[in-house]
Amino acid sequence: MSARTVYFTGDEAVEVKRESVPEVTPETVLVETTYSGISAGTEGLVYRGDVPTPLQSTGPVKPLADDFTYPVAYGYATVGRVVAVGEAIDDDWLDERVFAYAPHSSHVRVSPTELVRVPESVPSERAPLFANVETAVTLALDANPAIGERVAIFGQGVVGVLVTGLLAGSSLTDLVAVEPLSARRERARSMGATHAVPPDTSDPGRAIREAIDERVDCCVEVSGNPNALESAIAATRYDGRVVVGSWYGTKPVDLPLGGRFHRNRIDIESSQVSTIAPRYRGRWSRDRRRQVAWNRLESLPVEDLITHRIPVEEADRAYELLAEHPRDVGQVLLVYE
Repeated sequence: MSARTVYFTGDEAVEVKRESVPEVTPETVLVETTYSGISAGTEGLVYRGDVPTPLQSTGPVKPLADDFTYPVAYGYATVGRVVAVGEAIDDDWLDERVFAYAPHSSHVRVSPTELVRVPESVPSERAPLFANVETAVTLALDANPAIGERVAIFGQGVVGVLVTGLLAGSSLTDLVAVEPLSARRERARSMGATHAVPPDTSDPGRAIREAIDERVDCCVEVSGNPNALESAIAATRYDGRVVVGSWYGTKPVDLPLGGRFHRNRIDIESSQVSTIAPRYRGRWSRDRRRQVAWNRLESLPVEDLITHRIPVEEADRAYELLAEHPRDVGQVLLVYE
């Protein structure tokens, strides 16, 4: 038996390599993968070679090499079962269904400290979405909308529509989804958006102002498009805030900050799931955030977000699909049989 591992081998080039199944060491376990989820945003940058270096990680996801070069295995949404344990590991881990922040591979050797047990109530096919829900929970925490506020979310890909679903129950006056694709706008409405509008490229922020006759208190930018940040600022009212969850990689961001941004005391804050904002750390731990993410993954209607299930041997087709037909793609799962 051999392991099958997905490698990025060049710009827009993916290869599945067969390798020896790793043997457990005394303090590790071996996970046999059932599904792994592809992150269209983050892995899209890796696929295109748009990764800034050096790139470090302070969270559970292993950092890419400081001198990012191909070939590289990358991913962080693997679900499977523990099939072997090291001599120093409790046998209770055997046959546990787990989530791992690990690259796409049929067999993953990790420390149990890097695993998250999958609740019995969460189906294995749904479990790879845990990483995206955890990101969405972090964005919702960082946005921190108050009752009655108006919030806009730029981008209704998987993460964006999950943020919409989380904030839909927050007693907001308006929850506006900004998304160019009509199918995604409809999905945002089904998740609880009060308005879903296409962006206006000729006048940043106008789409929101026309939808609700007002600027918003907070924008969450998760489109992955650097141009959306200008629109988010233009749509934000005096003393409002813009939470940036997009990772733009090496794509340049050109912002006109000499106008109303400067006069209107608008805050721009980055949000990244690797850490919890300092203002929450006295009350929020990673374990607490994970528990909230699992609970929301159970309750949100996420089944329709999974649009493609592709055998791992055809991983190149999965990435081509994401690159060439993004309008038709939601969450892509690699399937291991």
